[in-house]
Amino acid sequence: MNPATREEADVLLQGIAGSEAHLRDDQWTAIDSLVNQRRRMLVVQRTGWGKSAVYFIAAKLLRTRGFGASVIISPLLALMRNQVEAAARAGIRAVTINSANMTQWDDLHAAIAAGEADLVLISPERLNNPSFRTAVLPQLSRAAGMLVVDEAHCISDWGHDFRPDYRRIKDLLAGLRPDTPVLATTATANDRVVADVQAQLGENTGVLRGGLDRESLYPAVLRLEDTTQRPAWLATHLNELPGSGIIYCLTVAAAEDLAEVLRGAGFEVAAYTGRTEAEERERLEQALIHNELKALVATSALGMGFDKPDLGFVIHVGAPGSPVSYYQQIGRAGRGTDHAEVLLLPGVEDQDIWGYFASLTFPPEPVVRQLLEVLANTDGPLSTAKIEPHVDLNRSRLEQALKVLDVDGAVQRVQGGWQSTGQPWSYDSARYEGLAAARTAEQQAMLDYEATTECRMLFLRHQLDDATATDPCGRCDNCTGRRWDPSVDAAVGQFVRAQLTAPGVALAHRKMWPTGITRPVAVKGRIKGVGEGKALGRLNDIGRGPALTTLVTERAWVPSQPWQQDPWLPQVVEVLAGWDWQTRPTSVVALGNVDPETTAFVERLAQAVAGLGRMQFAGTLRTAPGVTEVTAQNSAYRVMGLLQHYDFASINQDVIIAAGGPVLLVTDLVDTAWSVTVAGSGIFTTTGAEVLPFALAARG
Repeated sequence: MNPATREEADVLLQGIAGSEAHLRDDQWTAIDSLVNQRRRMLVVQRTGWGKSAVYFIAAKLLRTRGFGASVIISPLLALMRNQVEAAARAGIRAVTINSANMTQWDDLHAAIAAGEADLVLISPERLNNPSFRTAVLPQLSRAAGMLVVDEAHCISDWGHDFRPDYRRIKDLLAGLRPDTPVLATTATANDRVVADVQAQLGENTGVLRGGLDRESLYPAVLRLEDTTQRPAWLATHLNELPGSGIIYCLTVAAAEDLAEVLRGAGFEVAAYTGRTEAEERERLEQALIHNELKALVATSALGMGFDKPDLGFVIHVGAPGSPVSYYQQIGRAGRGTDHAEVLLLPGVEDQDIWGYFASLTFPPEPVVRQLLEVLANTDGPLSTAKIEPHVDLNRSRLEQALKVLDVDGAVQRVQGGWQSTGQPWSYDSARYEGLAAARTAEQQAMLDYEATTECRMLFLRHQLDDATATDPCGRCDNCTGRRWDPSVDAAVGQFVRAQLTAPGVALAHRKMWPTGITRPVAVKGRIKGVGEGKALGRLNDIGRGPALTTLVTERAWVPSQPWQQDPWLPQVVEVLAGWDWQTRPTSVVALGNVDPETTAFVERLAQAVAGLGRMQFAGTLRTAPGVTEVTAQNSAYRVMGLLQHYDFASINQDVIIAAGGPVLLVTDLVDTAWSVTVAGSGIFTTTGAEVLPFALAARG
């Protein structure tokens, strides 16, 4: 084979980036290692270094020398779209195989088999699809000219964005010819992640690691005395930020609420979250790329792969739980500009949100053993839904546990669900304890970043073990002394406060019983008699959250008269008055709790609501004798625990029946909505009255 030359590679780069483009020395080093030396390489370089150009060019050079298409594992559809467009500009034929183009899979497989593709981009989830794994993966492994693992920190469970599906890459590696080059790339990997990824690729894997400073980024932190003022601050100062950008929030609810408020204040913004449909995501990405929006208000769903070189700012309303994750997200800005603002607005709720996400780690050993036992004692595969009634894990944690066990060889995903392999499996408690400790350390490091008086960019680079990080950046707020003005325009603040504290959000509405519940009584199919519910707000709301959290945790509020002067009753009246029910409730029931103090608090609320609405108070639905709090995580387990939780004889059923209308079921806090659903279903069964849940707060 004729060795590839740097001049040949430069010509391809110019097809991607323009006639003046030339490879840097480190980029050519990577290409030469892959194409001419046919090595395995891990490249850790800052965002904007040109990692995609390296694998585009290497793939084309290999194809012109008679090798097969290169296989690229990409984590997000946004990344795939950008890569395909860039490849086309260089005359590289690329195809993608992902969940968004399933109807085209047969044609794409045929094109790959016929050698009509230079690049095959696939999502990591494809690696664990049974039909893809058996029909396509072996062929790709045998014929691949090169394997590329983009965002390779996802391989490592020490990384900030570990994804179990990425561990399936070992199947691809095992099926490759010995001389097939492999490239793994990332911009966010500390020493521990580098060592983990390198070990998985093989002991002879070369590492090309560069400095991570981004000279266009100007980091700052603004801690407002009242963090509920952050939306008003943004509405006051957003036009001071250059160009268009991204405003990151920690939760879907926060992103949606903030986008709505900023739109009301006259800004062209849109929410972009895990709830956003794939087609809408693409439309919003293009709108931001073409500066049709001032900002996307996003969760981490908008992250790896989104490429807008002139993105002028990244703001975080709430801090991520890891400096490495934070660095990855701010890296979206300033790729093709000299100046991009990076601002963190911490919130009082941040640590609670970190705690919630930390609780979603790999389950404890007894739960995992229970899961393995369920699969081992079942003939044939079980779907995730059919596993749920037997294992107390919510859907997302159950699916992640199954994926990890699949990679470990203990279970296997097949057509129809999951089944045991019968292989022995050991619980790596030391690793999981180490991961928990690492996450705790990362959270403390994020608090240290907020509080530091030293260079912020240097702090972040040290968190990533950047050996070149020696000198302060000279750009951040601590280096320059430049501080953002914390003031809020009074009129804007009044408008935003009214928007964010306006009471009324929808509760989760459960319409179907979970699959497979046969005990303590069998329930299945559609849930009858429980309508859509309302709450004053959510605990994680930017504006209402702190006050609602105090209200439901301290439980000290006693309704006062006249009600117009009470701190909460006017908001209750506003929600009830704006409720678009078909038939007005005629009676009220308080939902009891195993905690007497909570029951008394809810009872006071329900009696006040009944009086305000001129409805009949039908008593408190008390818990059955001897029951304890239901803490189950998944829906099936939770429902099974609740089905015998309430004493329906404790309410005045005659009052409900005589009132002849719907029942308003009042509680303090709704989390999964299964408590109000099971209670409401029981009230409907015993009285025939439709039930409408009402809560002071929703958890998410």
